[in-house]
Amino acid sequence: MSDGRASEPEAWATLLGLIKIVEAWAVRVAATLRLADNIVNREGDPIDDLAVRVGADPDALGRLMRFLVARGVFNEPLPRVFANNPASCLLQDDHPARMRRWLDLEGVGGAMERAYSGLLETVRTGRPAYPNVHGRGFWEDLASDADLARTFASLMEAHSSQLAEDVVNGYHWNGATLVIDVGGGSGALLAEVLHAHPHLRGVLVDLMAQSPDAARILKAAGVSDRCQRVACDFFGPLPTGGDVYVLRNIIHDWPDEQAVNILQRCCEAAGPTGRVLVVERVVTEDGDLEELTGMDLRMLTLFASRERSLDEFNALAVTAGLELENASPTASAYWLLEYRLQN
Repeated sequence: MSDGRASEPEAWATLLGLIKIVEAWAVRVAATLRLADNIVNREGDPIDDLAVRVGADPDALGRLMRFLVARGVFNEPLPRVFANNPASCLLQDDHPARMRRWLDLEGVGGAMERAYSGLLETVRTGRPAYPNVHGRGFWEDLASDADLARTFASLMEAHSSQLAEDVVNGYHWNGATLVIDVGGGSGALLAEVLHAHPHLRGVLVDLMAQSPDAARILKAAGVSDRCQRVACDFFGPLPTGGDVYVLRNIIHDWPDEQAVNILQRCCEAAGPTGRVLVVERVVTEDGDLEELTGMDLRMLTLFASRERSLDEFNALAVTAGLELENASPTASAYWLLEYRLQN
């Protein structure tokens, strides 16, 4: 019988890889200060110049930079001269992944990250950490802070664009005429669907539906004339008459009771001929457990909600008066779950 000592070096490597909190904060500070954007010379910039540009103490900033250089983020071609490298370029604001905005401690990404400091209490009680850490819930925070709301909309816009191909090509849109995007943010996903399928009309339903960002995105896609924007809450009555009601990454933001409520509103609006299309990660035995468990812990921390299996989604749907018609995995971790009114 082994006492486990033979595997101890591997165990130490696993544990140490999970507790490097200094690296996590150092990268976030670099993102918040926009260091990668403020290094303007390919050969590198002196630390004193960089410190002036970002409003930092030269000595403290230099020590941060050397810490990051030692870990592969930024280069130091000459003493106290720092340059970008492929890793630091991922932190530039115009990178399509928008990683800098996710990591910005002064934006919505930072607000979400700081909520993890309350994880202990969440695990003890099952209640979300975000309200305890920030004094109010996540959605209340967005409603009260226009800057947070804008940064969140920007991040969701990028995420919708990444998912667009799966949704555009993975669903039988030829049988639909009117698409209602429920909680569709600034309309990035709906714009892609309408652009790819000119026969469709759309309705963007979101509290931010009348925002300038939504108008810009729909206009850029050339679909403004085929898309109505309705500013309303998806816990209340929704526009009726749609053929497909899309819920993209909505259900996982809510505990079961509220999730059922949202599905019920869609069920009522869709009626006997409409469909409800849920676009979500689905927990499977052969899925990417690192990604799925990471997002599940995030949902717990922020909202006391969860990632769900297909059986769990179906149970919510049945309670809401729906039944599964089709479940289609996509090339990503996301599935297209099509529901109809129960017979």
